[in-house]
Amino acid sequence: MVKELERAGLPVVHICTVTPISLTVGANRIVPAVAIPHPLGNPSLTMGEEKALRRRILMTALKALSTDITEQTVFEVEG
Repeated sequence: MVKELERAGLPVVHICTVTPISLTVGANRIVPAVAIPHPLGNPSLTMGEEKALRRRILMTALKALSTDITEQTVFEVEG
């Protein structure tokens, strides 16, 4: 489905926990997530730390959406 959306001109970001799989299936914009049971969070963090982590992942995904690419790209989450 991601490839069809991209063919229609809609950029898509794949936030995933296992980036090699995303690369294998052909996702173009990939943002690594935290862990399989908690892709967008970490229950061992305080509420404030987890909110900051989620914000960093989201901001990375938004940056990926607005970046022109010519090949598969993994956008690393900073911090």
